[in-house]
Amino acid sequence: MKSNYITLIFSTLINISTKSWLLGLLIVLFNSCNTNLNSMESTKFNIKNHSYGNQESISINHVHLNLDVNFKTKQLIGFAKIKFTNLDSTNILILDHKDMVIDKVTNIKDEPLKFTIGPKNVDLGSPLLINLIEGIEEVIVYYKTTEESEAIQWLSPEQTAGKKTPFLFTQSQAILARSWVPLMDAPSVRFTYSADITCPKNLMALMSASNPTQKSPEGKYSFNMPQPIPSYLMALAVGDINYRALGDNCGVYAEPEMMDKSLYEFADLDTMIKSAEALYGSYAWGKYDLLVLPASFPFGGMENPRLTFVTPTIITGDRSLVALVAHELAHSWSGNLVTNETWDDFWLNEGFT
Repeated sequence: MKSNYITLIFSTLINISTKSWLLGLLIVLFNSCNTNLNSMESTKFNIKNHSYGNQESISINHVHLNLDVNFKTKQLIGFAKIKFTNLDSTNILILDHKDMVIDKVTNIKDEPLKFTIGPKNVDLGSPLLINLIEGIEEVIVYYKTTEESEAIQWLSPEQTAGKKTPFLFTQSQAILARSWVPLMDAPSVRFTYSADITCPKNLMALMSASNPTQKSPEGKYSFNMPQPIPSYLMALAVGDINYRALGDNCGVYAEPEMMDKSLYEFADLDTMIKSAEALYGSYAWGKYDLLVLPASFPFGGMENPRLTFVTPTIITGDRSLVALVAHELAHSWSGNLVTNETWDDFWLNEGFT
């Protein structure tokens, strides 16, 4: 993705007063409860990686989402089931969380687990600390997003090409996945994911995963991403969307009003994929599709695996700006397969691409 906002985030993070912030966090931990949540040894935060997650102790393996899309309240409501491996028998799981309401946390038997939320930082959000009982390797976090959840863009019908139905898209990069999914929001943490999404019946839901090609009459969609990805590549879009194939493993999703123009503009997509494979090796993600977003999408493109998000402003009628698609396609190797370990190393993603 080409944007300057990541630089702005990093420059802001440099100014964080780490000592005073950690002191405040420790005070909350010691007063929250008399369980192991207040163990100083269990609260090691890798702030340099822009994440609170204790990834040195816990390895996230899989995340399953079950979410309802509510355009009236502008919320995603449901739960995230997180499977993990406890590497050193720690008694705390620490996740990133920002501008969400955590209703409860349970194990797979629906037994409640104690949790606490640390103080909020304007850029990083808050740590969500979950007390682990011995033997637990799966937790379920019930939550809802809020209108302040930065990753989610709720568009009114007037902001779409069709002007009839609302639209939703997410932008998780760089550290905004934590505002719509509680997880370890760091590029070095890779996991597989699946999801069940319910949305209005006249709309289609898509994710950076296996995707439908037709609308569901019930508005229910299931997704699977079998390759491990970092959190910034999780993506969701919901709208009046149709699909047309451009090859055996590629195609275009777009609003009906944008479909014909999109098909013409991206007619060489299959050839692009073959050219990239000749340079870098086989494409590892199954399908490569494009989603043409409404004009308010504030970036050129976003390399979400299997489903690159693109701005409609590159649809010029003469295919003069499709080099942007080549750039996002190249991220399928440099970035999506081989990823920068920290956001300080983000130049590796964009430089090779």
